[in-house]
Amino acid sequence: MDAKHKHTAVSTAGLLIALGIIYGDIGTSPLYVMSAILKGAKVPDVIDRDLVLGAISCVLWTLTLQTTIKYVLLTLNADNNGEGGIFSLYTLVRRRGAWLSAVAIIGGSALLADGVITPPISVSSAIEGLRAIYPNIPTVPIVIGIIAGLFLVQSFGTQIIGKAFGPIMFIWFSMLGTLGVLWIAQNPVILKAANPYYAYELLTQYPRGFWLLGSVFLCTTGAEALYSDLGHCGKGNIRISWMFVKTTLILNYFGQGAWLLSHVNQPLAGRNPFYALMPSWFLLIGIIIATVAAIIASQALITGSFTLVAEAIRLNMWPKVKLNYPTDVKGQLYVPSMNRLLLLGCIGIVLYFRESANMDAAYGLAITLTMLMTTILLTVWLRARRVPLPIVVLFALTYAIIEGSFLIANLVKFPHGGWVSLAIGTVLVGVMYTWLRAYFIKKRLTEFVKIEPYMEALKQLSDDDSIPKYSTHLVFMTSAERASEIESKIIYSIFQKRPKRADIYWFVHVDTTDEPYTMEYKVVELAPDDAFRITFRLGFRVEQRINLYFRKVVEDLVRNKEVDITSRYESLSRQHVTGDFRFVVLEKFLSVENEFPVVEKLVMQAYFYIKQFIASEDKYFGLDTSSVKVEKVPLVITPVRDVALKRVS
Repeated sequence: MDAKHKHTAVSTAGLLIALGIIYGDIGTSPLYVMSAILKGAKVPDVIDRDLVLGAISCVLWTLTLQTTIKYVLLTLNADNNGEGGIFSLYTLVRRRGAWLSAVAIIGGSALLADGVITPPISVSSAIEGLRAIYPNIPTVPIVIGIIAGLFLVQSFGTQIIGKAFGPIMFIWFSMLGTLGVLWIAQNPVILKAANPYYAYELLTQYPRGFWLLGSVFLCTTGAEALYSDLGHCGKGNIRISWMFVKTTLILNYFGQGAWLLSHVNQPLAGRNPFYALMPSWFLLIGIIIATVAAIIASQALITGSFTLVAEAIRLNMWPKVKLNYPTDVKGQLYVPSMNRLLLLGCIGIVLYFRESANMDAAYGLAITLTMLMTTILLTVWLRARRVPLPIVVLFALTYAIIEGSFLIANLVKFPHGGWVSLAIGTVLVGVMYTWLRAYFIKKRLTEFVKIEPYMEALKQLSDDDSIPKYSTHLVFMTSAERASEIESKIIYSIFQKRPKRADIYWFVHVDTTDEPYTMEYKVVELAPDDAFRITFRLGFRVEQRINLYFRKVVEDLVRNKEVDITSRYESLSRQHVTGDFRFVVLEKFLSVENEFPVVEKLVMQAYFYIKQFIASEDKYFGLDTSSVKVEKVPLVITPVRDVALKRVS
């Protein structure tokens, strides 16, 4: 079995890992779903029998149709060498049309926006349970303290605490199921809600019943995480663990329904149906478990956001920000810039909305867009797999209706806070669009030349003792996809900007593949003992540690006697001292000497504006900063022509 997928085999450990890292969001939804639905009652926050039966029925069938059938049974099959998530799905189908990049950008941006809302609503819902014991306790400072602490520990990695996530979430789900069973036994009439007729009646007969779908949808917001974490857990572990998770969720929702039916026509009076299931002696224990579960849910969203950003970078949809790998655990990733943005966003959400009851308006709208985008990509994937057209059409229409209904119902939240998540998502879409469009503009305008005609001049420069030696080994990062070509800017840098004499010239190209974990390289000798080109083929989930990989390749070449890296200074050569290596990274800037279309002008201005706030590319490539030279070169898009200059005596 492939080493990187050993942990995906169905096992007790694999099932615990799945419980710990992918069900946090959907698993903590019982904390706030029923409270959000009851706000839409004929008389808000007053318990209505028809509303309760219809709402529980809607929750049951939403979890069945949306989470179980679409994601667990269908979408998990669209794996990219064992990896899942909207960007993995995009890499499987992107050759089917350039327009699919827009679908992936919208879906990825909405998922990141959801990551800003989930920690505040989950932690706030859990902490607010303390009001049943301490009515006047200020929850906002506690929530901000927990969230700030959670983000601060990210830089150290979560290897140790991560091992406890599975057992803790097992306790959480067991508690959900147990509480539900106890109340169902007291009021079994709630089992009538299993009949989908009650859901239909709520949506068609109950006043403003259709618009309650926006709150019902909150029960399935974590479904996308099941697919995103496919690579961490494996298809088998997710499907088996989901049977347990879904059972406990349904039992708890039915238990809340049973409690609500026992209090028909009574006001909620600030009570949360979830905590109302608990006996008074267990309440504090239950709140502690709920808070830990909410923290785990938040951790899962943070980790998922880091992974999403790393994938977007390698697909040229996000700035090449610094990526850290704090532990040796596979997939353990830390993105400092994203960590700061998420922290500020989460604190802003808490301070703006104050209460979890207010946050549900901002929650759900963004993730509905992600699910719609996944449906579009999945439809294209099904066609690419030659699934019969009638089945593809049935799938597309069914989920277009279901998710379209959820989207329309969620739009009613827009003026009440939904605009916040859409605003965050829109900004993220803008960044991703700018970065991808700028990538293609730069690619189109980069001038490549044949490298062969310059080889003789390169040898002569290497042997020219009248020029001070720049480095024994000079390494250029190149974007040229063909081994026979090189950027004209690199030739200019070597021969004209400042003649760079070296004993051996290396040209390194990184090709990001659609497979997640490809790690291959190819070496081409351009000039015997004078110039080499190395092409790395790295998967879109592989860490870009070019310094390390380059050293490994050079060691292999030396071992095979294909190159001699001993210093060519006579005194050092006699001591068999290895020559020094120096990397050169060319960083483009926007030249003032250009004229270009309005859209491209705006895109490039936005691109270079954002770029000034992020680290240079050498940090992203993992190059040793002590041996890197970053050179600024102009990106001349269209040189200005026919300048009206007149010479005077």
